[in-house]
Amino acid sequence: MAKLALHFDCLPTQLDPDQINDYLYLVKQQHNTPSESYFKFTVYGLRFAFRMEGLKDKLIELPAIKADKRLPVVLSREEVQRLLKAPKLLKHRILLGLLYGCGLRCFEVRNIRLSDLDFNRQMLHVRQGKGKKDRYVPLSQMLIRGLQNYIASEQPGLWLFNGKPEGRAGGDFDSRYSQAGVQWAVRQARKDAGITKEMNVHTLRHTYATHLLEDGLDIVSIKDLLGHACIQTTMVYLHVAQSGRRKPFSPLDTLYAR
Repeated sequence: MAKLALHFDCLPTQLDPDQINDYLYLVKQQHNTPSESYFKFTVYGLRFAFRMEGLKDKLIELPAIKADKRLPVVLSREEVQRLLKAPKLLKHRILLGLLYGCGLRCFEVRNIRLSDLDFNRQMLHVRQGKGKKDRYVPLSQMLIRGLQNYIASEQPGLWLFNGKPEGRAGGDFDSRYSQAGVQWAVRQARKDAGITKEMNVHTLRHTYATHLLEDGLDIVSIKDLLGHACIQTTMVYLHVAQSGRRKPFSPLDTLYAR
């Protein structure tokens, strides 16, 4: 915003649409492509400045910026097995099991209450996920046994995963396990399991969806299990799953077989 003001020698909010469009064109030419970060920050800065000054209806169309289309990182089944065995604490093993076995987001696994677990129906009630939507996801028998052992030994209260007592680092204001705690558990398990792929908490959700697709579950059912509002969001897993009429292979596999 400062460079824009210096360029025209006035406040950016006082510029007319033609001046702004000329400047954006100049930035685009200087940085070759509109995907460059400087161009993005100029656009985002203008949008924010207009909002702050109450100029929402100003007659100017700032260009839409497309997000980079990157395929998600997905773990192999052998890597998931190593990851689930890595934590020393039962609490962390169950945490990872829920993230992968139910495809949960970080805040969703932190929000699990004991009352959300239905062992008889083998279902987990995910409350107020993204978009404030509830959904049910299946619980595996293996995960149910682990959950029962964890609950019996740890005896959690309201939340399945309790944080540290108030006043100590890593805790949360309502005694839930903190976001930083969940992230640390995943990072430490990755390190102990010797996984070299770049991964985070959300990687387990990507892996959940991809493995379900490879196991033959249809894309619409996966969309519902993930809690996606739009099927296009789920379609990305079609590009990473090794499924279809014939499993993809490299020509090197057949080059010398002939």
